[in-house]
Amino acid sequence: MDEITVGSRVRMRKKHPCGSDEWTVFRLGADIGIQCAGCGRRVLLPRGDFQKRLKQVLTDHAEQQREE
Repeated sequence: MDEITVGSRVRMRKKHPCGSDEWTVFRLGADIGIQCAGCGRRVLLPRGDFQKRLKQVLTDHAEQQREE
């Protein structure tokens, strides 16, 4: 699995009720905080649940920093 950092954009297996399946990581720890790219809703998931629901890491925050 790719390294997840704060600022990483990820795609989850199920879509959020707003229709978006892309999220931005805003917190790492025992719980992982993600923010919906569609509506801005913030959700905390236990690390195990996050890893089960994760489909793809779209961009790494460190990668975005290098491009700028």
